[in-house]
Parts: sequence; structure tokens; C-alpha cells
Amino acid sequence: MRTLTKEAQANLSPDRALEILKEGNERFVNNLKANRNLLQQVNETSTGQFPFAAILSCIDSRTSAELIFDQGLGDIFSIRIAGNILNDDILGSMEFACKVAGSKLVLVLGHTRCGAIIGACNHVEMGKLTGLLSKVKPALEVDASLPQEQRTGNNPDYVQAVAENNVHLTMKRIRQESSILAEMERNGQIRIVGGMYEVETGQVNFYDYE
Repeated sequence: MRTLTKEAQANLSPDRALEILKEGNERFVNNLKANRNLLQQVNETSTGQFPFAAILSCIDSRTSAELIFDQGLGDIFSIRIAGNILNDDILGSMEFACKVAGSKLVLVLGHTRCGAIIGACNHVEMGKLTGLLSKVKPALEVDASLPQEQRTGNNPDYVQAVAENNVHLTMKRIRQESSILAEMERNGQIRIVGGMYEVETGQVNFYDYE
């Protein structure tokens, strides 16, 4: 697998960038790996990088984007924070990735059995974690018909619904809060998509609509 060059990155469409991630996840699930010389990629990226995607994912030790999408050095920008939450610094990083460095895709990646989502569902308060989990609170309102006593981290279905809602709301916020990324998407220069990683199987289910 070749290291991405500036020319190769420029010739990629946003749709093709998404397909590359899907193909990489399929290899991962089937316990296959693209043939790469990582030391060679160290040398080839020493003077520049041309990643094709920026991925916002959780810090969970099971959700390394480079591994689950079978990507090498210089292929993706990996932004990791508990609960794959969004803030201005992360938005700025995405703007750099796309507007300055030429990435064609922004992926918001949640995952099943997320500890941060469970903590938010349980209204955990602990030091600086309190403020971080508060950013998940808008996603807690998913099913008005669900009794309050079932809206906890002990209800796996509720936790999963919140995790999925958190991804969709984050995608919406990216478009609302970054005029740069919103304009690039309108112009067809990038795509903003979502996904859910299943820690049980290694499979990523993409939300490539919206």
C-alpha cells in the first residue's frame, strides 16, 4: 500500500475517501492487512503529510481508527476524546485537516458500550469529567415515551440510542458551528459522515446520509 502523495490526495473524491475507509474496515473484520512498509512510510512522510480523512473518535482503547480502518502513517488525522464530543479546538483541528491539509472526509465515529456515554446516562459528576460529560447531555433526549427510570446506563438499548444520537448531533453541530466545513461540504469538496463501531465484532456501520 503506497503512502499518500499530494497528487493522490487531490485526485480523491469525498465518496472515494469514504469507500477507502469501508474497504479498510472490511479487511480489519476479516483479519486481513494491507501490505505496508511502515518504516518506508516514516521516511516518505518526513517532509509532509496528505491524509484523506479526519476521524473524531473516542479515547476507548478498543477504537484506534488506524487499526479498525487498516490505515498507515500519513493516511488519516485521528482526533480522540472521551465520548467523541465536540468543542472549538476539535472543530479547529477539523478545519485545519480539510481546508489547509486537504482531507476529503470528516467522520464522527461512536462506538457500542461507550463508558463516557454510560457515564452521561448516569449523570456522573467527577472533577473535570463533569464538564466533558455535560457535552453529551443533549443526546440523552432520544425517546420521550421511555420511562425516566429506564433512562440510565443500566439500560443497554438506551445507552446505544444515546450513542447514536450523540453522533448525529455532533455531525449537525459541525455543520452549524463551522462555516468553513459547511461551505466545503456544500461545494462537494468534503463529506461529513457518521459511524458506529461495534466493539463486539469490529464492524463499523456508517451513517452516510444527512
